[in-house]
Amino acid sequence: MRWAAAALGLFLAGLGLQLAGAPAWSWWALYLACYVTGGWEPGLAGLQALREKTLDVDLLMVLAAIGAAAIGEITDGALLIVIFATSGALEALATARTEDSVRGLLNLAPDTATVVTSGGVEQVRPAAELEVGDEVLIRPGERVPADGTVLSGASDVDQATITGEPLPVDVSAGSEVFAGTLNGTGSLRVWVSRRAEDSVVARIAALVEEAGRTKARTQLFIEKVEQRYSIGMVAATVALFAIPLLFGSDLRESLLRAMTFMIVASPCAVVLATMPPLLAAIANAGRHGVLVKSAVVMERLGTTTKVAFDKTGTLTRGTPEVAEVRVLDAAWSRDELLRVAAAAERPSEHPLATAVVRAAEREELALPPADDFAALPGRGVTARVEGHHVEIGAAPAEFEAQPGHTPVLVRRDGEPIGLLAITDQPRPEAPEAVAATRRLTSDPVLLTGDTAAGAGRLAAHVGITDVRAGLLPEQKLDEVDEMQSAGHRVTFVGDGINDAPAMATAHAGVAMGGAASDLTLQTADTIIVRDDLNAIPAVIDLSRRARRVVTANLVIAGTFIAVLATWDLVGHLPLPLGVAGHEGSTILVALNGLRLLRRNAWKTR
Repeated sequence: MRWAAAALGLFLAGLGLQLAGAPAWSWWALYLACYVTGGWEPGLAGLQALREKTLDVDLLMVLAAIGAAAIGEITDGALLIVIFATSGALEALATARTEDSVRGLLNLAPDTATVVTSGGVEQVRPAAELEVGDEVLIRPGERVPADGTVLSGASDVDQATITGEPLPVDVSAGSEVFAGTLNGTGSLRVWVSRRAEDSVVARIAALVEEAGRTKARTQLFIEKVEQRYSIGMVAATVALFAIPLLFGSDLRESLLRAMTFMIVASPCAVVLATMPPLLAAIANAGRHGVLVKSAVVMERLGTTTKVAFDKTGTLTRGTPEVAEVRVLDAAWSRDELLRVAAAAERPSEHPLATAVVRAAEREELALPPADDFAALPGRGVTARVEGHHVEIGAAPAEFEAQPGHTPVLVRRDGEPIGLLAITDQPRPEAPEAVAATRRLTSDPVLLTGDTAAGAGRLAAHVGITDVRAGLLPEQKLDEVDEMQSAGHRVTFVGDGINDAPAMATAHAGVAMGGAASDLTLQTADTIIVRDDLNAIPAVIDLSRRARRVVTANLVIAGTFIAVLATWDLVGHLPLPLGVAGHEGSTILVALNGLRLLRRNAWKTR
């Protein structure tokens, strides 16, 4: 970016001196400096490609610019350098940051762990040095340092980063816990079952890294024809210079004709045929809260044939809410039940308790104080409210709730008085966004680590028929791989680090930016900053429009190049007319691409 900015600054300074009538040496010096600052990197890339026996447009650009300078048209050459340097810098700016992402993921696991020796002594040891069979103590609020099995204790563990389960999971002796997950209110003693490098969180990091290495980069249209175009252009230029010389033509005339051909056949217009529409589409998407990381990604989104959605935090809000308040004792009203339950839950930091308190606050209920509060890990809370003993905890099997709802039983003085059903609420725009996505692509699919009951209920609400539930991160990746092996170009939409491997291996990855993890934001190709699901079909549609504009621009640029190059080959194309035609086609395709900056290019319906 610095080299491209320097090249642009030198070009503008040289152009200013040239238009002001300054001595030629002054603006020639600035243009030559522009050549060096903007051309050394593509020139070096072109030479490296030559060493590998390939020929690319980078080298042709440098040769065309040198040729322009050789016949006195250094302004055109400098402009060509600036255009190529700028487009290359924008692409480089959006390159993958997989290493940083993986480092951020591994930071989820704590650096140290409290190991309990066979003699009962507690020792603080680096988590990376834990061995299978070690016993570790995990206090309330600490992260689990290694995968293992609970030996004793009970708590609630937030495993959303690994499994995608929206609500904390109650664990006790015999339960499995994962490195990087967050322990809740209880204390646990855990037997380490895997070393740090073999943990689930480390495997996720490895999957992301591997997918980043093996994921084929979709080429822009110009790159797909680069080799044939480059070889043909070089061969024609050399022939146009050498053949007339063999028949006694004047050296300067042959050189002038060859350099004119090099200019009119240079890829300047072709580059502008592809980049401005895609960059304009990126800018338009950005105005509507969608960050598309590169022009390659913008092109890729338009080829999507299937969209795979995560559940928690993607199609849902990712925070538990009270969905139902059921009174079990006729002496109680709904508001009174919710008021007492919220009063007892208010001192708790558990997400379910927060949902109950939030529901009472929405109803504007005045909450009485709670005394003798106690949190019972894995069982719930107790408190004394208005002189009565109130217990809130998991409901026994005889108290049923709708699929996907977590039933919470409220007792006063030992008697059941009500049932609260808590669930993760779907985003209100989800059904509309899924329907719009289906109109653009094939039937979408739901990939989630949540239970089949919860996933099925949400899928029915939003209109998805293909549901694959209970998936770990590597299983999500396998599902994406399977769909892509079947010929689909899959865009995966998620938010948690458990989505990162699937996102990395998918044709395109989209992150819901509001609550997405740092790793997910780094891995994703596109980020929905405003968390509006309607932006997904809108950006796919915008990408397809951009691809159509790119195709039209390539036709325009190719036509101009063909006509001007043919004229120079079979006749005598005046240099000023060649430059005017070349620059005219460049301006035309640029203006055509900028049409995508208009607000009506973004359609959310």
